[in-house]
Amino acid sequence: MDYIEKWGVSIDEAVDLALKELKLTRDEVEVTVLEEPSRGFFGIGSKLAKVSVKPKAADKEEKVEKIEEKKPAKPGPIGKEEVLPDELVTEEDRKGRKSPERKGRERDRDRKRKPKKEKRETVNIALDGMDKESMTIVEEHEALTFLKEITEKMGLSLDFVCRTGENMVYIEMSGDDSRTVIGKRGQTLDAVQYLTSLVVNKENKDYIKVVVDAENYRAKRQRTLEQLADRLASKVVKNGKHVRLEPMNPYERKVIHATLQSHPKVVTRSEGEEPYRRVIIELKK
Repeated sequence: MDYIEKWGVSIDEAVDLALKELKLTRDEVEVTVLEEPSRGFFGIGSKLAKVSVKPKAADKEEKVEKIEEKKPAKPGPIGKEEVLPDELVTEEDRKGRKSPERKGRERDRDRKRKPKKEKRETVNIALDGMDKESMTIVEEHEALTFLKEITEKMGLSLDFVCRTGENMVYIEMSGDDSRTVIGKRGQTLDAVQYLTSLVVNKENKDYIKVVVDAENYRAKRQRTLEQLADRLASKVVKNGKHVRLEPMNPYERKVIHATLQSHPKVVTRSEGEEPYRRVIIELKK
């Protein structure tokens, strides 16, 4: 591979990370901006910059040896780290950005695919195992009031159902603007949930867990992460190389850890500082 892709808070930061890994200068590479950074609405829906960096044609032969050094000749217990951002996209995330050709291929694939038996019963980690149907529906709550105000200011039209349990509040949103409030890979939804939690716990002595959901996105995302964890664990066992996932929030990292905690051949750990903390999947020693 003669190019790499990097994420960063800014385009310059992402390029600098790529240059450091390629051991090249800015004049020796071609930079393609794949995603522009965004601050979002008061920080809600903010996203990182993503760039693709490759050596210029004139420098390619001269630097090829350095690039090849990054490719392990044979799989080993410690191999090349692999960042997998696109594998974390749920079906909901993919909607609205598929080409007609891709949609056609997926339709043909789905017709051929036979239903598979679920490997495990999904545990709702977001609710710490509590069944939302056993929670009490309420018409008034400070979390509900805050959410209605903030989404109205964002220009979104949504319906709300608020449920409460022991030291917990769960709010479901639905409506035509659901996809907007979810955001890319749930980033906007996570930001709204974080702000709501701050409001609810500002003056409470006992911590109240706040979960904000839209169109059952949390459950869909959890299933995607569980399937990803199983698939990558098999890949680690087969290739003998550890895998480093893209940065995740604490809840998503918890799903990966919980899914693989009983795996006989791999272990998981987290590294880095928030918001760039990520999960590593590797063979047991």
